[in-house]
Amino acid sequence: MSRDTDVLVLGGAGVDTIVYVPELPLPYADSYMIESGIRPRAGQTGDFVALGLSALGLRVHHLDMLGDDPEGDLVRALHRDKGIALTAVPQPAGTKRAVNLVGPDGRRLSLYDTSRTRAEDRFPEPLVRALATTSRHAHVSITQPCALTLPVLREAGVTLSTDLHNWDGENPYQEAFAFAADIVFVSTAALPDPERAMRRIVERGRAELVVATAGAKGAYLLADGELTHVPAVAPPAPVVDSNGAGDAFAAAFLYGRLNGEPPRRCAQYGAVAGAYACTVPSTEAQAIRGEELLSRVADLGAAT
Repeated sequence: MSRDTDVLVLGGAGVDTIVYVPELPLPYADSYMIESGIRPRAGQTGDFVALGLSALGLRVHHLDMLGDDPEGDLVRALHRDKGIALTAVPQPAGTKRAVNLVGPDGRRLSLYDTSRTRAEDRFPEPLVRALATTSRHAHVSITQPCALTLPVLREAGVTLSTDLHNWDGENPYQEAFAFAADIVFVSTAALPDPERAMRRIVERGRAELVVATAGAKGAYLLADGELTHVPAVAPPAPVVDSNGAGDAFAAAFLYGRLNGEPPRRCAQYGAVAGAYACTVPSTEAQAIRGEELLSRVADLGAAT
């Protein structure tokens, strides 16, 4: 069967309203004047992974639930403008949305509106199976109702990746994703013992690779039982925003993996792409291109 899609991205579509604030945490005040504006833009985790993969030249198809609302129109427009295939299942509760407060140093605080999902939400199983059987790989967001697709994706014979984001190592919701995926990304932000959590994922699941991103401290890669540190990469311009850095890392890592690169080189791709993402304002949807990624990774090799 022909695999016409390189990566099927499931879930994580939505709209963020970006607010640049003078500092984080934001002290209480009756009001703040936001001179930079308060701007909604399409782009949550699945959108940014799809964008990153597409910018690197991979064939991407994104599947999620969207409302018949202005936010859904923004998501559709983003995919149309970037040339990313999108299948949108109707969501009566409306398109997922969030508010991101961004500080001067690029750190963010996200407020997620959980009212845009329903317990009975489902992706049609025949649709998931049809898309999976024509894809080389599937990246599954932890947004609802993606957990329900995991058995179907496995039956279709597609390899899986997921991003657990700020998992604490204990929450059972993320475990379903962690133990089903071949490649697992996670942030160290809420992990009291990152190595223990990474090894637990391998021991209890089927993961071949686990990557824990640690922001300016770089990342940790667990492959073949060996834990290695991947240094952070200096951004090519001033850091303005950390939104989307983890998604950029995951996209570039998968780009390397699907092109047959060894895990360490994939992690370097991720580090370069994540650093680049920190130089892009949240109000823009922009990802590093393949030529620039490869050039920057080559420069890293020359420097060492």
